[in-house]
Amino acid sequence: MKKTFTAVAASSVFVAAGAHAQSSVTLYGLIDAGLTYTNNQAGHAAWQETSGSISGSRWGLRGSEDLGGGLKAVFKLENGFGINNGTLKQSGREFGRQAFVGIGSDKFGTVKLGRQYDSVVDYVGPFSLTGTEYGGTQFAHPFDNDNLSNSFRVNNSVKYDSVNFGGVKVGALYGFSNQAGSFANNRVYSIGASYHWGGLNVGAGYLQMNNDPNNLLQAASNGGAVTGDATFAAGRQQTWGAGFNYAFGPATAGFVYAQTNLSQLSGINASNAGTATTLGLNRNSAHFQNFEVNGRYLITPALSVAASYVYTMASVEGRAPKWNQVNLQAAYALSKRTSIYVQSEYQHISQDGLPIGADIYGLSASSNQNQVAVTAGMRHSF
Repeated sequence: MKKTFTAVAASSVFVAAGAHAQSSVTLYGLIDAGLTYTNNQAGHAAWQETSGSISGSRWGLRGSEDLGGGLKAVFKLENGFGINNGTLKQSGREFGRQAFVGIGSDKFGTVKLGRQYDSVVDYVGPFSLTGTEYGGTQFAHPFDNDNLSNSFRVNNSVKYDSVNFGGVKVGALYGFSNQAGSFANNRVYSIGASYHWGGLNVGAGYLQMNNDPNNLLQAASNGGAVTGDATFAAGRQQTWGAGFNYAFGPATAGFVYAQTNLSQLSGINASNAGTATTLGLNRNSAHFQNFEVNGRYLITPALSVAASYVYTMASVEGRAPKWNQVNLQAAYALSKRTSIYVQSEYQHISQDGLPIGADIYGLSASSNQNQVAVTAGMRHSF
């Protein structure tokens, strides 16, 4: 029975390939699993199996169809899941990581519609280790306040990405609220640009999210541009940043600056689940600034090391907390598709009177000002 099914499936693929010679559909995915030791989570040391310490586990379908005249149709459907328990991520969405369809031109770029990443993620994220395979999730800036670790995506969005014009690329996104009579409530817009020349890469991006201040904590069923997985519940969020890196031989060094300004802040949806209640956020303004210095080095084509230092200062509820975080990673590629890694993070917070502890992203918060985590894991792509 199994052989019969395989033969039929192979025949179907052959026929489809013959009928649509200029079309392609690819099944792909990535699985990231590890064991993490944390010295303090809510006052206790913890050993746990973790999913996505670097990259969120996923599977997806992507494809394109040649329409002629330099045009093509494109699509992507990407699911996120936890490998440790098999559950859906991104608030239980079936294709929570990405879901879009669009048309691309060899001369003018690509326009896509669906659930997508904003321009800060696209144009600033690659310069931060949290936005790459050289650090990922647990290297995120506090609360992932600048979204460089992709904590949320934008629903109902129209997105444009240009072609490469002599090393320059630009992009923009608009996420509709999809709410009758509330066009400006829970909408998003962003813009970004990058430049590449030799070993130099530079990028910058801007993101703004607007909400009705009387309905800040919106449920996913409300249908807005960012619902169910937004980092902050605020009347307005403005995030902008810039970064650069320079590659010389096997080494790459870089710097990132990103800041987020919030008005009428009432909640923080992050790994420190008690933050919103503990801080007593009363719809005041808040401000985060992040400075990251990073580097990576290929010791051999298979063995890489990476490190970053992140300094974050904020203004919240009239207080000025500061975070210092040091991140280290070593990874070894067993093949083109499979690698093993060890990475560690140390975070210290100067609380300035706020009743919060150190909080490495993706883990539960410490009961004091310091937290250390060490993860050994593997990543497999297909």
